[in-house]
Amino acid sequence: MKVVLLQDVKGQGKKDDVINVSDGYARNFLFPKKLAAEADAKVMNEIKNKEASKQHKIELEKQAARDTAAKLQSVVVKIKIQGGAAGDGKMYGSVTSKDIAEALLEQHKIEIDKRKIVLDAPIKNYGTYALDVKLYPEITGKINVVVCG
Repeated sequence: MKVVLLQDVKGQGKKDDVINVSDGYARNFLFPKKLAAEADAKVMNEIKNKEASKQHKIELEKQAARDTAAKLQSVVVKIKIQGGAAGDGKMYGSVTSKDIAEALLEQHKIEIDKRKIVLDAPIKNYGTYALDVKLYPEITGKINVVVCG
């Protein structure tokens, strides 16, 4: 009997999977516990619609990430650090991804989560830095950051 899983079932599959099980297992275990429903045309159509809407949502997110990456190409974020320099180009304090995200929002009205800005270590020197921004698993943008006193 073909059934559609309504929840994850250990050893059988994940939610919305269509699996083939014995009639007794379906009637005596899966159906009474509301773990599965019989795979008729109506249920199969619902699953196709869910999958299509999920794919559409993913495509919209990817397109938004591409648009943001294109915007970031031409953006230069300027961050001023108070407190001056020690005389050798180093500053007191540092610039973190949180500071960069806040400056980007304030200066260019582009909101990016601080965790998406790839920064190996806080910036501790004045200068210009080109940083990667992971907008989507396979979409990465670049941002230019100028740190001045």
